[in-house]
Amino acid sequence: MRRLLVVLLLVAALAGGLWFWEGANFTAPGPSQGQTVVLIAPGEGTAIIARKLEKAGAISSATLFRAGVRLRGLQSQLKAGEFALPAHASMEEVARIIAEGKSIQHKITVAEGLTSQMIYDIVKSDPVLVGEAGPVPEEGTLLPETYLFTRGVTRAEMLSRMKKAQDDLWEKLWPRRAANLPYSTRMQVITLASIVEKETGVPRERGHIAGVFVNRLRQGIKLQSDPTIIYTITKGYPLGRGIRASELAKITPYNTYAITGLPPTPICNPGRDAIAAVINPADTKDIFFVANGTGGHAFSSTMSEHEKNVSNWRKIEQGEKTQNLSPAKPRK
Repeated sequence: MRRLLVVLLLVAALAGGLWFWEGANFTAPGPSQGQTVVLIAPGEGTAIIARKLEKAGAISSATLFRAGVRLRGLQSQLKAGEFALPAHASMEEVARIIAEGKSIQHKITVAEGLTSQMIYDIVKSDPVLVGEAGPVPEEGTLLPETYLFTRGVTRAEMLSRMKKAQDDLWEKLWPRRAANLPYSTRMQVITLASIVEKETGVPRERGHIAGVFVNRLRQGIKLQSDPTIIYTITKGYPLGRGIRASELAKITPYNTYAITGLPPTPICNPGRDAIAAVINPADTKDIFFVANGTGGHAFSSTMSEHEKNVSNWRKIEQGEKTQNLSPAKPRK
């Protein structure tokens, strides 16, 4: 009996020592000298994860990591993802980061005013996204923004997210639209918003320009928007020169100097503010605008005022030393 008691005491002491040793090592600073990135694929079990961490230098022992995770009941909580593990992170910290699913967030930024082909090319060339992109989305169906994603998201999924983002924005804004708008379909709204987007880089002007175009549509006046002509020529890329008289005169579905009303499709993917501006345009009597030499525009409601603004712009234009400035065409 005494011998059994001694054996039990030795076993208890050994177990206690092992427990203390395991705890000390599981919570001790890890071996990594810098941040370590580890990619864990869906379906990978604790053994595979532990070996990956050891091979990457994030932990000192795969065996101890497996044991520690099991002792703490974390084996079923470890998640797939791409994880950034800080320098000297203990096994306990590593297990917690993976269990909480704190995967690295990548981002892709799409600027307002890009065509669907341009956005498609950005998505297709992103080095983190995977898989095929599928067909190029229809013009004007994507919402330009910065999108966060984790490794493993496909290119087709990213384009779908951009489309859904515009769908969600539409559902939010359209019910709150201004009364008596001269357009009633989503295609018409996005088409006009795409023109507004390309007409100005000054955010505060979007609502005003939208109001001018609304007045023109109501009165049957041609929109006379340069970006619509440029879209026909370059498919949205910078023209790099002034628009020629022959291009102004050429009748195309997108030449708003020749056609009355909107072109058949958007000319780019407008951002949130441009879409909102068209759904709730500024209440204005203005039907003209022309560049004012500061990056913005001078607005007017009568031809005489407009001619003065055009004259001022011509003086500024003549004094410009930069050859890359493309003069805006006066709207008549």
